[in-house]
Amino acid sequence: MTHPEKKIVFRHVTRQDVERVGNWLRDEDVADSWFGRYSYGDPAHLGYHPEQAATANEIDFQRIFDDPEHIIFSIDTEKGEHIGEAHIAIEESIGGGQISILIGAKEKWHEGYGTAASKELIRQAFEVHHLYHIWADVPIYNEAAHTMFLHLGFTHEGTLRQSRPHHGARFNSVILGMLVEEYS
Repeated sequence: MTHPEKKIVFRHVTRQDVERVGNWLRDEDVADSWFGRYSYGDPAHLGYHPEQAATANEIDFQRIFDDPEHIIFSIDTEKGEHIGEAHIAIEESIGGGQISILIGAKEKWHEGYGTAASKELIRQAFEVHHLYHIWADVPIYNEAAHTMFLHLGFTHEGTLRQSRPHHGARFNSVILGMLVEEYS
């Protein structure tokens, strides 16, 4: 099923957003669709620990969200509803970055918001941050994300064997990448 192009807005992360992300990640489906879980079982988050960030003092909170190596945005619908988070983990030494999109509001899944947010994050990576190469690390059980990134022009670059704990087993994830000259 295709949906009309969704409109999203990237904006600065607030403390309430971080609390919402922490709540979303308590949902097993949400956590597993994003970074999965640490080996000790807690939901993984690449840029920060939501529970620690939510209670951090103002200086530490700003340090997290002003880090030039972790570009993090909250994702809102056109109507201002916070539905997710976008992240570029920049590897300055290689001119690249890992991108990730979380649509934490499950009622918005499969409606085109992830695609719209991915397109904007790709634009940010190449046009604003001038990266040469971006990639996404997608668990093989997240077929929707895999299909979306391929549809957006990403290429399968490799497989990380049994890198994702999921429901008591370990699963592969695939690295899907795009070079700046492939960006249109």
